[in-house]
Amino acid sequence: MVTKFINPVQEQLGEVEARMRSRLNGNPSGLITVLDQFVRLGGKRVRPTLTILVGKMLGADFDRLLDLAAAIEMLHTATLIHDDLVDDASLRRGARTINATWPPAASVLAGDLVFAIAANLAADTKSVRVMEMFAETLAVIVNGEIAYLFDDRAAFDREAYYRWIYAKTASMFELATGAAAILSSAREEEISSARQFGREIGMAFQIVDDVLDFTGAQADIGKPVGNDLRQGTITLPTLHYHENCPDDPDMLSVIRRNGHDQESLDRLIAAINDSDAIDQSISEARVFIRSGLEALAVFPDTQERQALEELSRYILKRHK
Repeated sequence: MVTKFINPVQEQLGEVEARMRSRLNGNPSGLITVLDQFVRLGGKRVRPTLTILVGKMLGADFDRLLDLAAAIEMLHTATLIHDDLVDDASLRRGARTINATWPPAASVLAGDLVFAIAANLAADTKSVRVMEMFAETLAVIVNGEIAYLFDDRAAFDREAYYRWIYAKTASMFELATGAAAILSSAREEEISSARQFGREIGMAFQIVDDVLDFTGAQADIGKPVGNDLRQGTITLPTLHYHENCPDDPDMLSVIRRNGHDQESLDRLIAAINDSDAIDQSISEARVFIRSGLEALAVFPDTQERQALEELSRYILKRHK
């Protein structure tokens, strides 16, 4: 899929990746090799793209903006390393995870190191307010993961799901757009609008990810189809399906953790994939995108704003 929104920042994204990889120097060579591969495999770089586009739109200091973009992508990388450990995942974007390569203690320490590098890069922005927002976001992410571990994953309701995806994904999108606005010395109402834009499209991004877990090909998503449900995680498509088909015995067995097996999970995943639950979930994502675009509309119609609008449309296109 063509991602035109990257065009205005393609060169800057190369610089962001270079800053990320340079911070790995001075660590054990085996660690550098594994982490360097993880960094190079980083998907579409949506978060640093958001950071740079918002900062350029609002006139941020460019060097500090690149440090911020690298900090946010490193923060994202660290959460992925820990997520793979928690989920015991062996594949990430079609490649073996650090969790599948190293023992658990080493994976934890690798993730901790990347968190530290991210914090160091954020400190290089020389903005106390950015550092405060970075720390607040990290706390939101970690608290969300703790709640995810200790709550009954098969008894999620809609509000719990929204809280979880805000912590997991949307909070970092909000950091990307809000911190970029702060570095631009934007007015408070502009910072608020930038944060809302990031938060809303971040919610949509995770909803579409959860849809892709059902509808994507394993080769494309880098993990088994229906992996979340197989791991006991109830996401929006499953919530919609349960509301639409409350008596489905396979669904009830998953919720009650009572007698479901591989065959019943396969049936349930196929049923969700073929149901209205997929379209209903995408419709919710579309509502979040509209809300984000409304927040973005307060800014001048620049090339960067147009790219941000294109990025928002791309989020919805990913499921097709």
